Amino acid sequence: MQFVPRPAFDINASGAGDHGDLPEWNLTDLYESPDAPELKRDMDWLEEACASFAADYDGKLAGLDAAGMLDCVLRYEKIDMIAGRIMSFIGLRYYQITTDSERAKALSDAQDKITAYTTPLVFFSLEINRINDAALDALFAENADLARYKPIFDRMRTMRPYQLSDELEKFLHDQSTVGSAAWNRLFDETIAGLEFHIGDETRGLEATLNDLTDQNRDTRETAAREVARVFGENVKLFARVHNTLAKEKEIEDRWRGMPTPQTGRHLSNHVEPEVVQALRDAVVNAYPQLSHRYYELKRKWLGLERMEVWDRNAPLPMESERLVGWDEARETVLSAYGEFDPEMAKLAEPFFDKGWIDAAVKPGKAPGAFAHPTVADVHPYVMLNYLGKPRDVMTLAHELGHGVHQRLAAGQGELLSSTPLTLAETASVFGEMLTFRRLLKNAPTKAERKVMLAGKVEDMINTVVRQIAFYDFECKLHEARRSGELTPDDINALWMSVQGESLGPAFDFMDGYETFWAYIPHFVHSPFYVYAYAFGDGLVNALYAVYEEGGDDFQAKYFEMLKAGGSKHHKELLEPFGLDASDPSFWNKGLSMISGFIDELEAME
Repeated sequence: MQFVPRPAFDINASGAGDHGDLPEWNLTDLYESPDAPELKRDMDWLEEACASFAADYDGKLAGLDAAGMLDCVLRYEKIDMIAGRIMSFIGLRYYQITTDSERAKALSDAQDKITAYTTPLVFFSLEINRINDAALDALFAENADLARYKPIFDRMRTMRPYQLSDELEKFLHDQSTVGSAAWNRLFDETIAGLEFHIGDETRGLEATLNDLTDQNRDTRETAAREVARVFGENVKLFARVHNTLAKEKEIEDRWRGMPTPQTGRHLSNHVEPEVVQALRDAVVNAYPQLSHRYYELKRKWLGLERMEVWDRNAPLPMESERLVGWDEARETVLSAYGEFDPEMAKLAEPFFDKGWIDAAVKPGKAPGAFAHPTVADVHPYVMLNYLGKPRDVMTLAHELGHGVHQRLAAGQGELLSSTPLTLAETASVFGEMLTFRRLLKNAPTKAERKVMLAGKVEDMINTVVRQIAFYDFECKLHEARRSGELTPDDINALWMSVQGESLGPAFDFMDGYETFWAYIPHFVHSPFYVYAYAFGDGLVNALYAVYEEGGDDFQAKYFEMLKAGGSKHHKELLEPFGLDASDPSFWNKGLSMISGFIDELEAME
């Protein structure tokens, strides 16, 4: 179970403030409580089900007929469902208060148990990959219900060239709780426990980062320097986390024979390396037309000779400091969704009414935002840290897009509902775009339109330029780690090597900014995840261009795409829209939308 937040836009503070009555999660659709008898029942069932599955099928998969293979897959899916339900409940409780020792222990204990229970299942994918293609194809041809699961078999079989012995695969599975999972927890708990001193106030990271979007430049500088101070004091620990995880990955990749550190991510995303490279190259080549050009505009608006890093997300001088209450945020997003299609608003509405959103900032709560799908027979849960800023409204639109997508894809069942990361951002970014377009259309003045356009450009730069710079940093980090241990100064230098290139000549970089890689959770939880954001943004920009061209059937095609979940490749999903992500010009089409917004901003000067 992973809870991967959207790209960080440096938001959040503490307390509900004047934002209205912010909702909290009601997790009873998973389990009533941590000591619910149903939770113990399911954990006991899981132990027995895994053992009996292994007893019935280990060493026997190649001899199954089509009906027997279908029964095997259905039993495997039920195990996956129950394990997912348990870990969703315990994990969501933990993310509500990551500093609570009882919740942390519950998460660790559950991970240990489920890892131990499911270790006997490692044989499943290994044996499937030893069956020859003709034999599997014959089974699919014989049984249509089994053939529906072919995408699952296809995904497993992409790992065939990199598969280790059964014993080694079981070992890697078994030791994961004291490997990457343990280092992930250390990172999460360290980040949650950091203390920052602003004046007489002691805060957490999110509250301090929130000051980087304050109108007052001195406030922004104070926050940036305090973040740099605390990161500097802890940089050795963060360097240890990154060194260990990168080395662990290098060892496993080497044993598997994977040609690059990125290969595993590309395989799990079902995307070709050349497609990702085309995306990366298109964005890097567009830096001068995008981020460099925009930040030079912003430098002039702010009246600065040079910008500092604490000016990157500064509000514009003409921007209102008005906060958006929760009820207004809800109405804004649901109305935007409903204008696109009433069904989309209908799918989003229960999140507000049934305890599917946890919105308030609270001590110990995980930073950022995410939408977690739980399991196919329940529903997703959305986590926010809502402070009423316009970007918070966009975050709400983004995470609800994930939630709508996950609800629609759930019809595929537990194994087929999970969407590759490259497509997982489609509905979220599309939801943001719908909300933005509605707000832009209703902007009452030219000044407000300018502020909105600038805000959208900044969000798109954060989603595309910043994430590709992150991707380049990760590529450099993992490549450098192959040659030996990296000192904090080594990692700092890699970070700075991509920052100036991506942000452009308008910026100076304060002492201490070189440590700002330390808090990005994606580098720790999901190496090379970040390009999925740029992939999703480019894909949505191209999709939205098709939508604007008209056609009564766009909504129907769009919902069918979301309903497909992980059952189809990106090429097949985009074909009805006349789009192809393997065409290099596809990415330029997406980037041209950002460039067009900057053109409009320049024309307003």
